[in-house]
Amino acid sequence: MSRVGEVPCLARREDQVDACLYNLWRRARARSLLPLRFPLPDSPGVEILVEQNAWVCVNGRQADLPILAWVEFADRGRSALHTPVPCMLNYYHYAASSYRARALAALEAELSRLLGKGCGRKV
Repeated sequence: MSRVGEVPCLARREDQVDACLYNLWRRARARSLLPLRFPLPDSPGVEILVEQNAWVCVNGRQADLPILAWVEFADRGRSALHTPVPCMLNYYHYAASSYRARALAALEAELSRLLGKGCGRKV
C-alpha cells in the first residue's frame, strides 16, 4: 500500500488518463490482480504501485516515498469507454514530471501483459 495519504504533495494538477489505460486498470481490478508492484524500466529504485484507487510512482529505496500519483479518477457517470478519464495528478518530487510519460507507458505495457490483450498500439 502506498503512502500517498501520509506525505504532503508539492503540487496538484488536473489531468486525464487515456481511456485504454483506464479500461485496462478496470479489468485488472475486476480480476483481482491488484495491488500490483513492478519496477519502472531504466529507473533504478523507482517502482509503480497499482492500487484499487490510485497509480503511484514511488522510490523503493526510500521507504516507498511517492514521486507521482494519479488519484481521484472522475469516472462516475462515464458514458463512453473511448473518452479520457479526468483525475488529479499529485507531484511529490521536484523532478516528478520527468517520470510521468514513462510511468504511464510502463503501466500500460504491464497491464497489457498481465491481461493478455492491450490497446492495439505499440507501447
